[in-house]
Amino acid sequence: MTHQRPPAPSPRVFFVNRYFYPDESATAQLLTDLTVGLAARGFAIHVLTSRQLYSAPETRLDAQSAFRGVDVHRLWTTRFGRRSLPGRACDYASFYIGALLFMLRHLRAGDVVVAKTDPPLISLIAAVAAKIRGAVLVNWLQDIFPEVATRLGANPLPARVDAWLRRLRDASLRAAAVNVVLGSRMREHVVATGVPAAAVVVIENWADTTLIPAKPSAESLLRRRLGLDRHFVVQYSGNLGRAHEYSTLLAAATALREDAGIVFLLIGGGFNMDALKRAAAALALPNIRFLDYQARESLGDSLSAGDVHLINLLPCLEGLIVPSKLYGILAAARPVIAIGDPDGEVARIVRASDCGIVVVGGDARSLADAIRMLRGDVERRARMGAIARQLAVDSYSVGQAVERWVEVLSVQRAG
Repeated sequence: MTHQRPPAPSPRVFFVNRYFYPDESATAQLLTDLTVGLAARGFAIHVLTSRQLYSAPETRLDAQSAFRGVDVHRLWTTRFGRRSLPGRACDYASFYIGALLFMLRHLRAGDVVVAKTDPPLISLIAAVAAKIRGAVLVNWLQDIFPEVATRLGANPLPARVDAWLRRLRDASLRAAAVNVVLGSRMREHVVATGVPAAAVVVIENWADTTLIPAKPSAESLLRRRLGLDRHFVVQYSGNLGRAHEYSTLLAAATALREDAGIVFLLIGGGFNMDALKRAAAALALPNIRFLDYQARESLGDSLSAGDVHLINLLPCLEGLIVPSKLYGILAAARPVIAIGDPDGEVARIVRASDCGIVVVGGDARSLADAIRMLRGDVERRARMGAIARQLAVDSYSVGQAVERWVEVLSVQRAG
């Protein structure tokens, strides 16, 4: 009598990231969108994460849970939060240790491990575990560390330690079957580290085009509540942190201060948002309004409040970060003014599609001129907005991103 072996269990996909919870930080929401979408496509999706919330580290979430077909495994970590560098380092270290032990205990041959970049350098831990357990490593790079910290002048590591970590990081990228990056400039940077070009795939971040409709500005409840119905609203929405300069925006607002019909609406927070508030107050600028972050469910309405949206990034960070706020602006059918490197990632998209205008960082006069031009040219503004929306639907929607990830993961499972 012939005994057949039972079929091998299907490979599982483990996403590793320190935060996973709906309506949390932008990158955590991307993880929610993707994992739920993949689970709906039949993948066995697991998320290995912490028990903390990004905005409330003292919160204690359940160790095991399920969310719309995704199995969530939450590790114990210290919970000092983001207030101090030593505390954050302890949170990172405890997550590294817990993640490594979990993967060594639970991974099996053929499983796929997708390592994001929070905490930084988690790919090193994932590479070790994947090698020992015979799993397949995929890196999902939302930024490139420690280069970001170095270029911002905020890298606390001694030069020798920094160089050593970069070598280990590069080895973990070369060990991966695939490295998913956010744009062409980031791909160029990763390939330059010695990673084979065939192992670097661009899958851009995205926006939920159902959550963010193409809504006329006159229908925005936020715009109406703020009394901006008769104004031309230049909007910045999201984090304005150390990676973003604000001097160009501030100088343009100063140049336009006598034009009562133009208002700058800044929604969000961050290190440089606080600095901009102080600078605007010192100049007594009447044409800048500030609001806190808006709830995710009202994102479509808040983005529609603007007639045109600003995006900026320090040129030194091109290839290391891609501003994900771009995709929500496109979904909202608004023209983009990209401030920064004229050959930056966002600038390339804007110029290739004609969905906005590119302004060199520091050129406040050109920014003011672009704002005046778009205010006066309703037809061009409408055309750019229509192009933006179509681009979001065709290339940067949740559905498009899930399909591209299905292709990547299907190849790894088949292999």
